[in-house]
Amino acid sequence: MKFYGREDELKLLKKITAQSNASGHMTVITGRRRVGKTSLSIEATKKDTVLYLFISKKSETLLCEDFKALIIEKFDYPIIGEIKIFRDIFKVLLEIAKKVKYVLIIDEFQEFIKINPSVYSEIQNLWDQYKRDIKLHVIFIGSIYSLMTKIFQNNKEPLFGRSDRTIYLKPLKASVLKNILSDRGKYKA
Repeated sequence: MKFYGREDELKLLKKITAQSNASGHMTVITGRRRVGKTSLSIEATKKDTVLYLFISKKSETLLCEDFKALIIEKFDYPIIGEIKIFRDIFKVLLEIAKKVKYVLIIDEFQEFIKINPSVYSEIQNLWDQYKRDIKLHVIFIGSIYSLMTKIFQNNKEPLFGRSDRTIYLKPLKASVLKNILSDRGKYKA
């Protein structure tokens, strides 16, 4: 499937991923629903090892069970015992990043506010401990701009100042939409 527009954002994400050879990098992508945040992240990292985690409206324990299975499948990494809190999942992911360079995409990140708001301070604590020793590009995606701004740009919040870059994704320009419709045979100039 052809990817349209977003050339600058693609270049930026690829550059940040390349920089994560030396240390951990954190990117935030926000914008309205259905503007292509997830597609952009996946397109920019399609040549990289990627673990994609979607924060659905489940309990933290159920999310951790799902994530544990994905980690074992993706990295063939042994995880013994139960993991019931996201802090432990994130710690495992950072430990893996000491040995393996990869991109971690966490989609609908703002949903943790409803599931377990302490996740943000736990991530901040672990990130500060591990950032210099890992080869990881974490991309946090969120569709509720006000919450993502609060989480990452409010100086009273634990993740304030942690992201290396914030991308606010706007809807595609009319010229790009015209190209999409034209390519699909639904528009003739």
